[in-house]
Amino acid sequence: MKRIVLVVVLTVASFAQGVYATFNVLPKRVANLAFSTNGMVKEVKVDIGSVVSKQQTLASLENSDLKAYVAKAKAALEYAKKSYNRALRAKDVQNKAIFDKFEFEYKKAKAEYNLAVANLNKSYLKAPFDGIITKKAIEVGDVVSAMAPRMLFRIESKPKKLLLEFDQKYLSSVKVGDIFKYKLDGSDKIYSGRITKIYPTIDAKKRTAKAEVDARNLASGLFGDGTIEAGEK
Repeated sequence: MKRIVLVVVLTVASFAQGVYATFNVLPKRVANLAFSTNGMVKEVKVDIGSVVSKQQTLASLENSDLKAYVAKAKAALEYAKKSYNRALRAKDVQNKAIFDKFEFEYKKAKAEYNLAVANLNKSYLKAPFDGIITKKAIEVGDVVSAMAPRMLFRIESKPKKLLLEFDQKYLSSVKVGDIFKYKLDGSDKIYSGRITKIYPTIDAKKRTAKAEVDARNLASGLFGDGTIEAGEK
């Protein structure tokens, strides 16, 4: 029993000697996604709460016309390439102007094919990184416009961060690598992490400095407080 009391006393003392900080749990990465082209939504593959992988298709637009353009451009490219290769083999005995024309047509066909593929790819909205969908504002049949883009999905990374705020007078004392011991609001469980980033600016209104600590298995929006053990490594 004496050992338990001693550990509690030491823990409280350690907290008292550190730098007090409050925090909010935020995703390390977050993105609001929208189509960069016009069209009608053909398919929506995910919903709020869906766990997605990088480059996974989230939604697509009606794109049968774009697929037709790709097929047409591919056929034109294959024809132009064959003509260019024949001209290349006969380059030494062929009029240079004629050869230049075949080369130009081949390069033009290649550019048109690449453009057709790029336009087709724009009809698919894909996840920019691994994460979870936290907001969704899109349904099959919706019309989207590149001229008036709106947020269709919000994606957050699984890894989270604690955004710490502490008194500005301790900014020079807190270092990257310092230990932060903290509790979530409403819980007595003590967690521990290391500071990974310190913001170089001060909040002029609140007179606070900010820092970040990596965290996992915490939900965005949670908050709490704790102590930065400045100088501890």
